[in-house]
Amino acid sequence: MSNTYGNWLRQQREAAGLTQQQLADLALMTRSHIAHIEAGRRMPSLQDAQRLDAVLNTGNVLSTFLPGEEPAVADYFEAVRLLEQQAVMIREFALSFVPGILQTERYARAVLDRSFPRVSTEECDKRVVTRLQRAKILDDPLTPAVWALLDESVLHRRIGGPDVMAEQIGHLVQLAEAGRIQLHVVPFTTGGHPLLNNMLTLMWFKDQPPVAYGEGLYMGKLHDAPSVVQELQHRFDFTLGNALPLRETLALLRATARDYGRHD
Repeated sequence: MSNTYGNWLRQQREAAGLTQQQLADLALMTRSHIAHIEAGRRMPSLQDAQRLDAVLNTGNVLSTFLPGEEPAVADYFEAVRLLEQQAVMIREFALSFVPGILQTERYARAVLDRSFPRVSTEECDKRVVTRLQRAKILDDPLTPAVWALLDESVLHRRIGGPDVMAEQIGHLVQLAEAGRIQLHVVPFTTGGHPLLNNMLTLMWFKDQPPVAYGEGLYMGKLHDAPSVVQELQHRFDFTLGNALPLRETLALLRATARDYGRHD
């Protein structure tokens, strides 16, 4: 969303002589929630905006002029998209596709253009923009910390053609070499492993318990039950223990990208 809204909220808070924590306490919110709104990384709910209006004595400005953000994501993913922006650590396991926040524009377009039934070019464009906006969480050099665990099949599934794959794999290598993400591949030689039947996202936060998200065909499930989240964390850790170390992972990615380059 545009940061005009967040900047105005910050100005009103400072004019009222309140810190982010004081405003959060008065509006029954968390300090990190306020910080995300002011930084333009999150849009408040209508109820949050109404409480902020009441505390700051701004009439109904914050609730009336909420940005009209309409991200092009499935209904079941919207809560995950918002949590993604608040996470301090994200761990992704991918079985078929590169995780959304790590996709290049051309790779994302190739993935989204293969939906069935097909969608219009305009709708595909909206979905690509939303996916690239999600990737902006990586603009911060430190937070969230991201671990990407890829089944080797992700590297060999040709999405968009050899040139698109070479570019996508090169993007992953650049992120890992820059230290922005921790990247590991689970090689085919591992055989079966505890995450082989699904993709998985694990998220940790400053001020709330961790969650887990799994997705299948036309459905996704957000888990917040501690026992379930812990079991899925253990599955991730077990699989990570069988993955290639970073150096070997990067060597495999570079070799794979070169192979795609030769077939372009």
